[in-house]
Amino acid sequence: MNIEESKELFNKLGQELRRGVLVIAVLSLLEKQKYGYELLKEMNDANFSITQDTLYPLLRRLEEQGLLQSEWILEGSRPRKYYSTSEDGEQMYLQLKKYWLEQNSTMEGIIR
Repeated sequence: MNIEESKELFNKLGQELRRGVLVIAVLSLLEKQKYGYELLKEMNDANFSITQDTLYPLLRRLEEQGLLQSEWILEGSRPRKYYSTSEDGEQMYLQLKKYWLEQNSTMEGIIR
């Protein structure tokens, strides 16, 4: 495998790992109500790079699953859609967080 192929494979595998924790990250950050761009900026500022093309479909899917709730709020001259975790979303976040911490601990033991 040449350097370019190795980089491409690493990026693919890294993306799969990030995709797995994306829901937990979003549910965690939406304990407080935020609009989409605010959430996007917060995630990117935390070095969890994500694009609008990834975030907005995820927000819609989580809302359809009942894990998020949203409302339109008029700010200045334009409306913004604000998202926050629903009651079910808060419960799911706690379960996923517990599971993630258990898996993380297991992985630390395996890779040492």
